[in-house]
Amino acid sequence: QVQLVESGGGLVQPGGSLTLSCTSSGVNLEIYTIGWFRQAPGKEREGIACVSSRDGSRYLKDSVKGRFMISRDQAKNTVLLQMNSLKPDDTAVYYCAADTQGWRCLATMRVYDYWGQGTQVTVSS
Repeated sequence: QVQLVESGGGLVQPGGSLTLSCTSSGVNLEIYTIGWFRQAPGKEREGIACVSSRDGSRYLKDSVKGRFMISRDQAKNTVLLQMNSLKPDDTAVYYCAADTQGWRCLATMRVYDYWGQGTQVTVSS
């Protein structure tokens, strides 16, 4: 079983930055495609980024392109979501998820079979 833990959330002012981490103990995340999702109050969960296990290809949702970046830190067995130029609309609970069955980078919830508990990101002045 894959246990994922997110960290790095918090309160930040508009225009600020945060880096979220997704890590797992005992499981090498390098072998799985990892996605980042977020869910704002009253809205559906949406996929915003992922990184493939096979070729390292990445996906970023249009609304975060140019502001967010997803990367792997192999030494720390961590997948990072670096978020810059944050906006109030980025306020949400952020989740990382692992696709243990496939390698393609997809922002579709149904392909991910393990999820973290989420970390809150609040962008407000």
